[in-house]
Amino acid sequence: MMRNSYRHTAPQDQADGLRRLFAASRVRFIPVLSNPHVVNGGALLEGLCAAFAELGLHTLVVDAGELSPQPAELAAVDLAACVERLSDQVSYLAARGLPLRHINAHGSAAQFLEAVTDAAPFADVVILHASAAELARMVAQRELRPVLLADTDSQSVTHAYAGMKWLTQRAGLMVYSLLLACPPQLRLAERIAQQISSCADGFLGAVLRDWACLDPRQPASAPMAPELRHLARELLMAAPPGALLESAADTLPLRPMLRGARAAMAAV
Repeated sequence: MMRNSYRHTAPQDQADGLRRLFAASRVRFIPVLSNPHVVNGGALLEGLCAAFAELGLHTLVVDAGELSPQPAELAAVDLAACVERLSDQVSYLAARGLPLRHINAHGSAAQFLEAVTDAAPFADVVILHASAAELARMVAQRELRPVLLADTDSQSVTHAYAGMKWLTQRAGLMVYSLLLACPPQLRLAERIAQQISSCADGFLGAVLRDWACLDPRQPASAPMAPELRHLARELLMAAPPGALLESAADTLPLRPMLRGARAAMAAV
C-alpha cells in the first residue's frame, strides 16, 4: 500500500492555532499493551482501527512496541514528517524508543503525547502501542482503559497478565479490555478471558471490563464482529477527550511502594 507522509506546515493565521488547540482537546488516547508473543498482532491493531473508522474517526497508530520499527532519523527534528498515511482513516508512526526521548526529570514521558498531537492534529484517536514500562511513563494516574493483547499461546497470556500487573502497580490503572487473536467461536478464548479476569480480581484488585476476539485469518472484507464493535465504543467512552494532555509536563509516574512502607500500612 502506498504511504504518503504528512508534512508539518507553518501556521498561516491565528485560526490555525485555534484549530490545533481544538484538535488537542478532542483527541482520545487508547493505550494498547504490546505483546511480542502474539502471532499476527498487527491484525488486532488493524481491527481496532477499522472499528474506529466505522464511527467516522481517523486513527493514528503510535507503534512503540518491543518489535516495532525504529523511527526515522527525521523524528528528532520533524515528527510530523514521519507520520505516514495508510488510508483516509488510518495513519502510522514508527515510534520504538521515541517516548524515552521525552522523559522529564521525574521519569515521565507524558510530554511525548503533546508532540504526537502537534504532529498529527487531524487524528481523532491515538492508539499508543507500547510495552507496559513505556505506557506507565506516558499515562500514569489517568482515567484510561488499556487494551491487553493475547492469543491462545500460554506465553502470550502470561505476558498480557504481567503487563496488567505492571500497569496496576506502576500507573494505577485498574480497568482493562482484552483483544484475543483467535476465532470468536473458540471455547478456549472464553477460558482465557475468565482466567485473566479471575487473576486480575483476586491478585491485583483490577477488573477485566470486556473482551473480544478477532480472527487474524479472516479477510478484510469480512463483517466486523459485534463484540469488537462494542469494545471499540467502550474504549472511546472510557477515554475523555484530551485527558492525557492536561498538565503533561508535571505528570509523575507512580512508583512501587517500598516493602517497609507496605508493612507500615498493613499495620495501621
